Order: sequence, then C-alpha cells, then structure tokens
Amino acid sequence: MSEKVATNYEADTDYSLNKVPREKRNMGWLSITNITFGIATAIFYFQMGSVMALQFGAANAIISAIYAIIVAGILGTFIAYLSAKSGMNVNLLSRGGGFGYIGASLTSLIYASNFIMYCAFEGLILVSAIHTFFPAIPEWTLIVFFGSIVIPLNWFGIKQLDKLQKWSLPIFGIFLVTAIIVSIFTPPVNDGSILAFMPKGVQLGGEALLLCMGMHHGIMGLTALLASDYARFLKPKDIKIGSVAIGFIPQIFCFGIMGGLGIWFGVRLGEANPGVYIVLLLGIGGALFTMLTQIRINITNIYSGSLSLSNFFENIFNFTPGRRFWVVVSGVTAMVLMLGGIVDYLDKVMTFQGVFLLVWAAILVSDALFVKKLLKIGPNYYEARQEFLHKWNPVGVVSLLICSGLGTIAALGYMGAFLQNTAAIFAAILAAILTVLLALATKGMYYLTEEPQDIHEDDKLSS
Repeated sequence: MSEKVATNYEADTDYSLNKVPREKRNMGWLSITNITFGIATAIFYFQMGSVMALQFGAANAIISAIYAIIVAGILGTFIAYLSAKSGMNVNLLSRGGGFGYIGASLTSLIYASNFIMYCAFEGLILVSAIHTFFPAIPEWTLIVFFGSIVIPLNWFGIKQLDKLQKWSLPIFGIFLVTAIIVSIFTPPVNDGSILAFMPKGVQLGGEALLLCMGMHHGIMGLTALLASDYARFLKPKDIKIGSVAIGFIPQIFCFGIMGGLGIWFGVRLGEANPGVYIVLLLGIGGALFTMLTQIRINITNIYSGSLSLSNFFENIFNFTPGRRFWVVVSGVTAMVLMLGGIVDYLDKVMTFQGVFLLVWAAILVSDALFVKKLLKIGPNYYEARQEFLHKWNPVGVVSLLICSGLGTIAALGYMGAFLQNTAAIFAAILAAILTVLLALATKGMYYLTEEPQDIHEDDKLSS
C-alpha cells in the first residue's frame, strides 16, 4: 500500500483532523458504548474505591460515587450529543465552541498529555502485577513490552477498537465474577457490614465526604469528555438514546460497579492496592486479569491521545503525518514516562488536569446550551475548518485560563479546606457562568470569520 493510499485510508476511517461525514456515522449506540467500556473497566477504579473506603469510610465513598455518576453522566450525555450531532470530537468541537482554532490547540495539547500520563500510570499497575510473579524479568523489559503492545492494537482505528473491546469484555467478565466469588469465601479482615465500615475518628459526611469527592473530581472531566472521541461515529437515528447511554452507562460502571467492587474488596480484604488483592484472590489468574484490564484501558488512552496530538500539530505547525504517527509518539512517550519515574509526580499534575478537564467540559456544555441555544449568540452549529474561524475566541480561552487558574489555586489549599476539596466543581461552575458573560460582552463576533454554506440542516443544534 503506497503512502498516499495509506494516508487516505486512515483519513477515511479515523477523521482525526476533520468531522466525520454523515454517511460515515454508521455505528450503533451499543457498539460505541462497548468501546467506552475500555476505560470503564480499568483497575484504577478499584483502587479509587478501596482507598476511599479504607481512609474515609465505605458510606462516604458510596455517596461520592453516586455524585460522580450524576455529574459526569450529565456532562458526558451533553458532550456525546454535541459530538454525535456534529461528527466532531471535543478537540474539533472546541474550535467552533468558543475557543477559535488556535485557542482550541491549548485544550488539545493538555488533553493529549492527560491520556499519555494515564497510560503511563495504568501501565505501571500492569508491570507491578506481572513483576510480582516473574521477579527475574527486569521491570524495564516489562515496560517496553507492554508499552509497545498498545501501538499495533491501535493501528486500524475505531473499527479495530470495537472488535478488541467486544471480544475481550466477556473474558473480563469471567475474571471479575471469579474474583467476587473467591472473595466471598475468603475470611474477611474487617468484621461486620461492608457498608457500616468507618475508620476510627472518621464520620459520615463533612470533610471525609469532601475528600472523596475531591478524588472523584480528578477523573470525572476525563470520563465525560472521552465520550466525544467515539460518539462522533454514532448513527443519526441513535443520537438521543445513544447520547444518554454513552454519557451514563460508562459512569455507572466505572464509578458505581468498579468503584463499588473496589470498596467491597478493600474493606473485606483490608488492602487498598488492587494489584495486591486481585493477585491474592486469583493467583496467576489475577496477573492475567490485570493484564487484560490495563491493556483495554491503554488502548483507549493511546487512541484519544493520538487524536489530540494530531489536532494540536495540525493547528499550530500544519504538520499532518497521520494519526498512526501520533499513536507511536503517544506510546513511546508513555514508556519514557514510566522508565524515567516521572509518574511519581503524577498526583500534582493530575490536580491541575482534573480541574482543567472539568472546566473545559463545563465551557463546552455552557456554550452549547446557553450561548448557542438559549441566547442565540454565534452559530447554532460547529465549524472546525480554519478558513471560517478566528484564531482566538475569548469566550472559551479566557474562561478556561481564569477558571483553571483559580481552580488550581483552590485545589492547592490557598482558598481554604472547603474549596480545596471542591476546587474542580467550583471552577467548572465559575467557567459556565463566565462563558455566558463573555459571550454577551463579545456578542458572538469571534466565532466565525464568514458563514459556511455547506452545513447540513441536521448538524445544527436547532434541528
């Protein structure tokens, strides 16, 4: 296959730099929802549930999980709807959704770095589990091996992802049910009801609940935004049911089922690290289970990271080597992060990114619902082509910079304990308000340089 044909094939199947044409939006909502389970089945959610339950009490962890499902589900539903309507992922939506084509590049780069760092974090969980059983194999060898696997698994884009996630999901289910059954027959470390478990000195509600919510804020924006990378391929007739399914079902699974099982395993076994208790329960099967879940999540991490890098370099440098090139870059960068130990500082980076992603999601939803639909400011559709866009739109860019900055300051503790633990949601609400105010002040003059004449009527928000 020649380079030109290969490039055209990739453009026809992935649309990393353009919206998906209406005739190519041909995937059912069940297939799209199945793909998003790649991130929903990550062991990371076990760890969140276990840590929160053991440190802050099972009841506080459950209440926080319900809160995360509702907030991330609502945001994810709106974003999935916008993506399915327009055929664009959030990187392209941002161009015509309040940022301009250069302003949207800021979001693309940080979004890409988020997926690459999560890939490194998830990859290390896998390496740790395998190294436990095979200590003779150097960790760097495992990092290179498992870091490389996700590259060919991403080679053929969305259709390949659908098949991989579809066929691996039943295997995941078998492992998961087996772990639950074995844990039931394993003598518990903590006696009494799981729901009643509360560490000494911790009470229901108050600071403990806020700390749980703060942990959820670090990932809620990602799970809401991620829907757009796949919802853009949704069949037009499935938009309504598909948007709700894609928005809520993964949230219910990752925060509710996976997080809930993390609470169960953590309290019952007295261990917060799933890399330890899954292996304790299933032996070598636990290592295989960890391998399956982490490869599933890292396939989606690399896919979304490659799309964002494609958008950034096309926008800023007009460099368009194709999505596959960025798949390799994303995979290699994640391996370098793992090998270099940079992931030891992920908690500080994720504090900012948790705020940033929730703010970004809030701006996109506020721009669509209030600016475009309610106030009728700017176009009632999304345009991603540079020739029709301003480089910068202050509506989104200023809102993002100010609110992400204030949210990060709050998250670092400079605005008091309450805002420290609610920084992301505080910044998101502020961003939604500021988006509307800036749109009113600028009167929509920075959305388009000229009106395109080829927007399909069904791609408009009013249709």
